[in-house]
Amino acid sequence: MTETTAGVDPAYRALPTVGPYAPDLGSALITWVEPNKANVVEYNRWYEDDHMITGAMSMPWMFACRRFVAPLALQALRYPATSRVVQPLSNGKYIGLYWVNGGRLDDHEQWSLGTNYRLHADGRGVCTPGGDPTVERSHVITNFNDYLGPVYRDPSVPADVHALMDPPGGLVVELIEATAGNSRADLDAWIAAEYLPGIVQRAGSPVMQALRFAPRPLPGDKLSHVRSVDDVDRIVTVLYFCDRDPRDIWSSTFEGHDTLVAAGGVGRLDVCVPFLPTKHGTNAYTDDLF
Repeated sequence: MTETTAGVDPAYRALPTVGPYAPDLGSALITWVEPNKANVVEYNRWYEDDHMITGAMSMPWMFACRRFVAPLALQALRYPATSRVVQPLSNGKYIGLYWVNGGRLDDHEQWSLGTNYRLHADGRGVCTPGGDPTVERSHVITNFNDYLGPVYRDPSVPADVHALMDPPGGLVVELIEATAGNSRADLDAWIAAEYLPGIVQRAGSPVMQALRFAPRPLPGDKLSHVRSVDDVDRIVTVLYFCDRDPRDIWSSTFEGHDTLVAAGGVGRLDVCVPFLPTKHGTNAYTDDLF
């Protein structure tokens, strides 16, 4: 019989002894959120000081996180205006990325749902006492995602598991949707083999790596304020980690991707948006969002 410390549930000893535990990136939580202008500072502090920790990082099988922000100058670069997911295009000032070990997303998701229901019941799911999460922020798109794989610039860049550890110069996020008659698998095969190598591996590319993810539909017992997006099973999310500020490389690297994707014949670019890494623990950029 396994000995455990008195008063500690023996499940804490038993659960880690079964199932996969390789040091790999298997899935991710990607949460893209719009704060209320009236309480953006309070929201920023609550999110980083409380929610990012208790609502995510202190849970089993989640091993890395990084938060990014879109000041006004970066919001102005977003396109195309016809996005069905992001309306208006300025919506979604913050995005949070969280890595989960391979084979553990279902386990983590159940812990996450249990924890977040508890946080809300205890009044900890909002940034102000008695606040309404549907008023203080809205979700552009928040989903658990299965990892589809990386495209690296060259062998010298950090592996995907390390992408969030050392903040890059900038992040660019694209949502690409399969067109009629094509599956997400068809789309991802084209993205991996033809689209991304031409962007990431061209001479002088400022993109260190591009990571591809498949959003999962939200569970039926999700928290009510988290927005569902139709047809997420047709979307591939691409995260570009750049070694420079997106403003300095936008015209040379990211303009015209809607035309490139359309020419591939299997998908359409729903949106292309740049971000900067937040300065965790500070209120930097909160005065430059609206």
